[in-house]
Amino acid sequence: MAKRFLVFAVGAIVLIGVTGYFFHWVWWLLIIALPLIIMGIVDMLQTKHAIMRNYPIFGRMRYWMEDLRPKIYQYFVESDTDGSPVNRIDRSTIYQRAKRELDTQPFGTQFNVYAEGYEWMAHSIQPQDFEKMEKDPRVIIGGSDCAQPYAASILNVSAMSYGSLSANAVEALNGGARLGNFAHNTGEGGISPHHLNQGGDIIWQIGTGYFGCRNEQGNFDDNTFAEKAALPQIKMIELKISQGAKPGHGGILPAAKNTPEIAAIRHVKPYTTVYSPPYHTAFNSPREMMQFIAHMRTLSKGKPVGFKLCIGQPREFYAICKAMMSTNIYPDFITVDGGEGGTGAAPPEFSNSVGMPLMDALTFVHDTLTGFNIRHKIKIIASGKILTGYHILRAMALGADACNSARAMMMAIGCIQALLCNTNKCPTGVATQDKWLAAGLVVDDKKHRVANYHRDTIESAMELTAAAGLTDPHHITRGHIFRRVFVNQVKSFEEIYPSVPVGLYLNGHLTETLKRDLDTVSEDRWN
Repeated sequence: MAKRFLVFAVGAIVLIGVTGYFFHWVWWLLIIALPLIIMGIVDMLQTKHAIMRNYPIFGRMRYWMEDLRPKIYQYFVESDTDGSPVNRIDRSTIYQRAKRELDTQPFGTQFNVYAEGYEWMAHSIQPQDFEKMEKDPRVIIGGSDCAQPYAASILNVSAMSYGSLSANAVEALNGGARLGNFAHNTGEGGISPHHLNQGGDIIWQIGTGYFGCRNEQGNFDDNTFAEKAALPQIKMIELKISQGAKPGHGGILPAAKNTPEIAAIRHVKPYTTVYSPPYHTAFNSPREMMQFIAHMRTLSKGKPVGFKLCIGQPREFYAICKAMMSTNIYPDFITVDGGEGGTGAAPPEFSNSVGMPLMDALTFVHDTLTGFNIRHKIKIIASGKILTGYHILRAMALGADACNSARAMMMAIGCIQALLCNTNKCPTGVATQDKWLAAGLVVDDKKHRVANYHRDTIESAMELTAAAGLTDPHHITRGHIFRRVFVNQVKSFEEIYPSVPVGLYLNGHLTETLKRDLDTVSEDRWN
């Protein structure tokens, strides 16, 4: 902050000196310069608006524009990847909840309800009494082989690494998780001190680079993994197979960004280019993958271990299920990431055209596990543009037990979707390693916004549950959600995504294509 004042003061003195050369400096100082200097100091001292802290005086223009813009938006301002109607109201709701501002709206529905893709949830003539319902529903994650099950919230922070996010952003997210009693996923960049300083629950994600638990050759190391997995803050461990934003694509940490701090966290040499391969080296088949999951569970002394993937070839997931059954090793959870998932930087072809969208993928995973009669052994977590209480219930109707959210949590700490994540110039200090910009994000303020957003969104989900006549959000079904599939045709999700009977894949009553796929896939090889 001292540097900020110094730069600002020098700039003000230079401006006064140059202008004073042409005008009477006392008059100019009193009438023009002094109010601006005071305004700039106020901007830098306030903690609520990162843009005004980073860009004093000029940052105010953004908020002036917000005040001037229309409050009633055009129908279908944007369209989500899955075709469902989305507009700025979702984003406004996130900001309002994070700031504890009024989040109701006048003039009714802001969507064109007769347009293809419009969705709604069926309510009941006899709703439940919301005031008597559980306000913080939990789901127990941990199967029969798990010695330390975890009672997770139905909404948690999705995977975002330190490095892609600033230190202040990571601490704000984790501090919010602690205040709101939910979990924070580290992303594949390893466990940093910033993930631990605030004391929030941690889901440790391990990707193909094995950052934080690798040896000098870049392979998984049992000892370093066991040492960190023993940390009491780590509640679950997630093996990342692929992510929705760029499935099947590796990553590169440029040498210039590989600072000594980042290198120490990731267990790599500083100022060297580090590659994350697109596939894992610790296993080479579905069977070996299950054995590796069991190995990690043992090393962590029984903490819940699962995996995250974006669905690609359905046959490969069939092979994973067959491997579970043949080895009798089951992950405690599976995180399903939709192809519409976000990232700070990815080739546009991967972001736009690779990976199964969340609703299709979630349905597929739930139905496949049900068809093999193993769904009851595994919890499913949905990840991919979960923003509101309705999104949570929609995911649960399709088979999710809980949800993770990344972009909404980023918005809660101030992200304005400036789309500069890959440039290191994020104006709000969220997605940058520029210490000047990151300092604009005040952890003690933003962590409360994360907790506020989480609490109000869970409350919204529970109010919707009550309106549907249910007492538990896990009781919602595909029959509760409807979509307009054509201008004069409406279908329920049960009609769009017909449920699979329990054990169907074991009794042989299958289509020829599905039977061929199930018969030919092997737990001992991919593809």
